[in-house]
Amino acid sequence: MTPSYLLALDNGTQSVRALLFDAKGQLHFKTQHILNPPFEQGPDGRAELDPERFWQALCQASRQLMAKSGVAPSDIAAVALTTQRSTVLHLDAQGVPLRPAMVWPDRRRAQHIPALPWYWRLALGAIGQLKTVRHFQREAELNWVAANQPKVHGQAAKVGLLSAWLTLRLTGQYRDSVAGQVGFLPFSYRRQRWASFWDWKWRALAVRPEQLPELVPPSGLLGCLSEDAAAQTGLPAGLPLYAAGGDKQAEVAGCGVVDPSALAISLGTTATIAGLSDRYREAVSFLPPYPSLTPGQYCLEIQLNRGFWLLRWLLAEFGQAETDAAQSQDRSPEELVEELIRAVPPGADGLVFDPHLAPGVIYPGPEARGALVGLTDSHSRAHLYRALIEGIAYALKSGLERIEQAKGQRHQLIRVAGGGSQSDTVMQILADVLGRPVSRPHTFEASGLGAAMAAAVGLGWYPNLGEAAQAMCHQGEVFWPQPAHQSAYQRLYREIYRPLYGKLRPLYRRLLNWKEDA
Repeated sequence: MTPSYLLALDNGTQSVRALLFDAKGQLHFKTQHILNPPFEQGPDGRAELDPERFWQALCQASRQLMAKSGVAPSDIAAVALTTQRSTVLHLDAQGVPLRPAMVWPDRRRAQHIPALPWYWRLALGAIGQLKTVRHFQREAELNWVAANQPKVHGQAAKVGLLSAWLTLRLTGQYRDSVAGQVGFLPFSYRRQRWASFWDWKWRALAVRPEQLPELVPPSGLLGCLSEDAAAQTGLPAGLPLYAAGGDKQAEVAGCGVVDPSALAISLGTTATIAGLSDRYREAVSFLPPYPSLTPGQYCLEIQLNRGFWLLRWLLAEFGQAETDAAQSQDRSPEELVEELIRAVPPGADGLVFDPHLAPGVIYPGPEARGALVGLTDSHSRAHLYRALIEGIAYALKSGLERIEQAKGQRHQLIRVAGGGSQSDTVMQILADVLGRPVSRPHTFEASGLGAAMAAAVGLGWYPNLGEAAQAMCHQGEVFWPQPAHQSAYQRLYREIYRPLYGKLRPLYRRLLNWKEDA
């Protein structure tokens, strides 16, 4: 019989999932291995994890799927991989990691960075971007390792992202998807390939061309599962592995956004709003668009580094009552939070939360901090929860404006995925704040679905991602803006939220300087 299933391996920030889809995009079986903890933290800002933990979690999720799904190995036609982005690894000549993987919350910054030639300093200074490039260099994990662990830097024969290393473990080939290159790497986002040898990035980053993986376009063949990988994952040897992309790019595709006509929002650990363009455009000046799962398309993305992670943070630090109550009622704390915020009026009685708790590169800048404005003694934790959700929605509305301005296009329907999209209350708040209808895909596993779509195209089941989306992506419930709530949010957004960061930015810079001086 012809194999009829596609296996998506989704290595996210909190767990690794194995997901079995059919040619119509229906999820038939899922297994999940929680990464507990998802990373190890240190007082120096370190956030790392032993790469072997990622591999063992992938193998365990895969073995469980094969054992429990009832699907024969011969029924699986192909596999695709999507992973958390910007997770850097240094490997020896055999592909063995030389140090733990540096993951997304890592806050260490390189104090000693490669010196740029005078002509690049002059050119970048002339366009006002030398300071931004210096910040890029300090943010780069490659430069931190070179400055602080020179032995590892000297021994590294291969340098790349988590997706490249997992591909190496699965196939024996050191390759990666073009659509997975998100991070501080010498990558040309305009040309969607490694930067040319004269590009300033090669002088700004501690890496050599021969250390980087071979890049394969989305839906291209990365390799086939090796005998060793088959033995560890429980999958059949020789199974083709097709290129997908980073988890956010895969999620955009899994929402059905595969051309410039629609936008996608992710309400995950990191919250994002993204739209595609058929030519290179920047939603924020000098912040490049990422490669899309649709070959040749650019993904304009505005990112809130701490998205729905903020709710978990708030519960951990201030929500002991909700946590205890949820445990006694055998419910999740998020369910109780949803009940609380439904009782609070739109606008949280004048409490506004700026969710930019984590620094950025350009907007928000390296000085970014969060703010809670309008707090009075009449506000409760329920108000704080609602203000947090509304603050995330305001940040996404700001991103929506930037993307639509860059594209010169208004989008009528916005598709929403990620953990936060499972809440009807959150979806309604988002529709009211954005002033647009928002819809969920038919499955919450949009990243996995996007990866499966890329494999379906690679197999030839569909000629392109557009036709794969028509067959495999199905719209779920639509939430429409409520006019009265929309009006209240529009006023708060325009009069309070939108000018807030700009007004506080000078104070944030003073705090940053004070902290560095201290």
